[in-house]
Amino acid sequence: MYEAVHSGKLSGDGIFTQKCQQFLESEYGFGRCFLTTSCTDALEMAAILIDIKEGDEVIVPSFTFVSTANAFVLRGAKIVFADSSPMSPNIDPQKIEALINHRTKAIVVVHYAGVACDMDAIMGLASKHDLIVVEDAAKAIDSYYKGRPLGSIGHFGAFSFHETKNIQSGEGGCLVVNDRKFLQRAEVIREKGTNRSSFFRGEINKYSWIDIGSSFLPSEITAAFLFAQLESLEHIQHKRKQIWECYFDQFRSLAAAGYFQLPVVPEYATNNGHAFYLVCNSITERDQLMDFLTKKGIMAIFHYLPLHLSPFYREKHDGRELRFAVYYSETILRLPLFVELTENEQEYVIENVYLFFKAPYLHLDRAAVKKMSNS
Repeated sequence: MYEAVHSGKLSGDGIFTQKCQQFLESEYGFGRCFLTTSCTDALEMAAILIDIKEGDEVIVPSFTFVSTANAFVLRGAKIVFADSSPMSPNIDPQKIEALINHRTKAIVVVHYAGVACDMDAIMGLASKHDLIVVEDAAKAIDSYYKGRPLGSIGHFGAFSFHETKNIQSGEGGCLVVNDRKFLQRAEVIREKGTNRSSFFRGEINKYSWIDIGSSFLPSEITAAFLFAQLESLEHIQHKRKQIWECYFDQFRSLAAAGYFQLPVVPEYATNNGHAFYLVCNSITERDQLMDFLTKKGIMAIFHYLPLHLSPFYREKHDGRELRFAVYYSETILRLPLFVELTENEQEYVIENVYLFFKAPYLHLDRAAVKKMSNS
């Protein structure tokens, strides 16, 4: 931060912006990274790049944050919502093809809690119907699908560095462009529709307004904060995954007894320790558990409300029942997971979940948990 402040350049696209982009490209083999002020901005850039127009349709999961859909609504698209899978909150690939028609332009997938969607099935559909795939990888930094980093598989990937994410800069994001034909225009759109970047590289003697665009660049202070986080990526990820594995291990017995379900990580996916959640048996039980934990000073929260039932979009939705999107919105309860969470604090959370269900609790074997997380 000190270096950024005293560099003489606080606006975007300075040395720390470049360092962040180069780190991500080198670490994950992304096509090209463009740091943005948010994941929302990254998604809006993608919508402009694929030339979304009035009347185009974009398939989006209903169980997601509003930005996933909003980016395309702003360009005039009709959102066609898809249901979640019975096995996880991610989009159900088997429900996508029936939604595709001649107006469909893109499929947007969301890797919920950093766990991959079935990308082979989705990319196969996109290839068959000549569609663009945008990976909303807001939560999916350092997570993989069959050995491939999330965000590197679709035509575009969008990441968030919001303060709630694994790697953060308060606010921040990144657009990954994996299809080279979009690279030049991405640079222009990100620079307010000008070829200013070419000018600074000495490729032209003046820059002009040549396309639509906006001011998507983060400041160098934001980029410097982010780069410090990226330098600590290994430590951050190790700690978060250790906490996640501890929760999973300690709740196995309650899940086996039918009190709730645990997150599912398919064989093709990895877990990046972004979020740990319980899938409760009903909305009533979820809310009772949440209230119980809140009274104990534990911040446990539900997650998304289905977008197809939102006040803004329910009249535009085609009326299909999206059973599993509703199911997860009513039953998921997220537990505290952050790097600064201490062993005693986590044990307090676990103990109180057991207490709510009136189940016997054996205190953590921390050595066993650490051994498991290091394996």
